Amino acid sequence: MDNEKFSVKKRLYSFAYACKGIKLAFGKQHNFRIHCFAALLVLILSLLCRITATEWCLVIAVSGFVICAEIFNTAVEYLVDKISPEHNVSAGMIKDLAAGAVLVSAITAAITGFIIFIPRLMSLFY
Repeated sequence: MDNEKFSVKKRLYSFAYACKGIKLAFGKQHNFRIHCFAALLVLILSLLCRITATEWCLVIAVSGFVICAEIFNTAVEYLVDKISPEHNVSAGMIKDLAAGAVLVSAITAAITGFIIFIPRLMSLFY
């Protein structure tokens, strides 16, 4: 258990480190930038389609889910590369599993988006 006294300064540093991590992911990971761009497009589409508050919650949740998964995947990749820089079957499996989690989150987000946006977009044409 952490018996250290609460410190606002240390909490602010923890936010700074977290922001540094997001900046690192954005600067170094192409897929992270792609997911952020996709999330931005979905947010714009959400504004244009005037989705409900519940749909906003879903869109924000699944978008955040994908971005978090990508950050975790990046952390796993860095850690595995550090621990096992040489080719290693187990290390490759770990990285594949982390990448698979990102794919599952992205598919979940896409399905959620289709459920929310396809009816609205179809109503524009029919």
